[in-house]
Amino acid sequence: MTSRRTLLQGAVLGAATALLPTAARAATAPTAGPVLRLPAPTGPHPVGLRTVHLTDPTRIDPWEGGAREVMLTVLYPARDVQGRPRVPQLTPAAAREFADLAPFVHPGLPAPGTVDWGAVLTHGHLAAPPLPGRLPALLYSPGGGDSRTLGTSLAEDLASHGRVVVLVDHPGDASQVDLPGGMRYTVLRGEPDPATFRTMIDTRVGDLRLVLHRVLGDGLAGLPPATTTGIYGHSAGGTAAVSTAHADRRVRAVANLEGYLDLDPLDGFDRPLLLFRTDGFDGAGRLTRSWAGRAGERALLAGSGHWAFTDYAALVPALQTAGLVTSATRAALVGTADPAARLAALRRRLRAFFDAHTGCARSARR
Repeated sequence: MTSRRTLLQGAVLGAATALLPTAARAATAPTAGPVLRLPAPTGPHPVGLRTVHLTDPTRIDPWEGGAREVMLTVLYPARDVQGRPRVPQLTPAAAREFADLAPFVHPGLPAPGTVDWGAVLTHGHLAAPPLPGRLPALLYSPGGGDSRTLGTSLAEDLASHGRVVVLVDHPGDASQVDLPGGMRYTVLRGEPDPATFRTMIDTRVGDLRLVLHRVLGDGLAGLPPATTTGIYGHSAGGTAAVSTAHADRRVRAVANLEGYLDLDPLDGFDRPLLLFRTDGFDGAGRLTRSWAGRAGERALLAGSGHWAFTDYAALVPALQTAGLVTSATRAALVGTADPAARLAALRRRLRAFFDAHTGCARSARR
């Protein structure tokens, strides 16, 4: 769940979106700047990447009407990546939007035209042939206002160790989503009232259950159906992940990366649960209260801020080194811990949790 600070920043984001016409945003061109890189995955397999657009004709989009749509990035262990290019983290259109909106979402990030966000490459190779056989799958729901692409690094690592990982965008909630029919922006215009937040989480749960149905049914992106499924989510995505598991027993295990658990009583929740937090979250008081008495494994990411669970953990320190972000901005967003050591600890802990509770596809390893 987003903190109050995030939601207030979301208000500025909403205002900025309304005030900046598309043509003006698209005209922003990056100047020469640092080449940002995402950390490489550590598993034995190269990673394939496919993008999927789903429509759910049984649900009406609560934000703008019409059938509900979602965009997915599917990451998976590849058999061979020869001749398959690495995929940019953002589409050209999404990169232009993100460049303009980022400093409004998180004050202190570089101004438009300073960073070429479209040049950031994933380690996913476009439509690479997958490893044969069925694999466990994980779904990821991002934080409130974030797009799915900010969860790329952690997902790539999980995929390189023998899983299918599906990053889920929630249009109308995420800052920008590049849908086939055009760009969608967040509807957030400040701190949502309880009814708005209820709609936000219920919509995410519906999105995740739609993806679960496809992952376990016919499979996604030409991949076979998954053997088992788990969900992890950051902030509001953590709230939605636990609510989805509570509603759907097809979810075998859940990792909640610093999301509040006071929206629903969650009576009878009995799935393995990892409650992972930082020591620099400004919503720590409410988080502690909402997690009190909740059975589950606990983990702490020390020296870290709330967005250390996302790709900002690697990108913001690199921007500070380039002189484009202050130490205060870095501390507020991701904390002061060594980026490599922190990422290694996060990856190990999450892999170990899902290895224990959803399987780890050992038979697919080299």
